[in-house]
Amino acid sequence: MPQYWYNVNTRQVEQDAQSGWKELIGPYNTREEAEQAPAKVHERNEDWEAKDDD
Repeated sequence: MPQYWYNVNTRQVEQDAQSGWKELIGPYNTREEAEQAPAKVHERNEDWEAKDDD
């Protein structure tokens, strides 16, 4: 079963990690999940910042 990765430099989804690990977010089970990676990262960062303010 393939894995999908989001490349933060190219902003493209890769199947089976074709770039260097420092450029990738993942792995994800589906292309759709990988496409949502930037939104998830942003959401998690917002949550962490809110916790830091407490």
